[in-house]
Amino acid sequence: MSPKVARLAGLGAFGACGLFVLIYAYVVYLSRHTTTGGMMQSLSTLTWISLALVVLALIAAHIPLGRQLLDIANGRGPRGV
Repeated sequence: MSPKVARLAGLGAFGACGLFVLIYAYVVYLSRHTTTGGMMQSLSTLTWISLALVVLALIAAHIPLGRQLLDIANGRGPRGV
């Protein structure tokens, strides 16, 4: 893999982490309880917790991937796991 492609892919992995956080915030905004409607508070809380676990798992997978790709882009080999 060329260093330029590895750098773009590594930065894309970190950018995806930010996108996951934005999507999570949007779902929290949509599912909150309001006086005129929305979900029940208990269902909102359950949705936030379950989605937070998925988002944290995705972020936990993308950070090491992005680091390895940036290492490749900088001329170092991928780190051992």
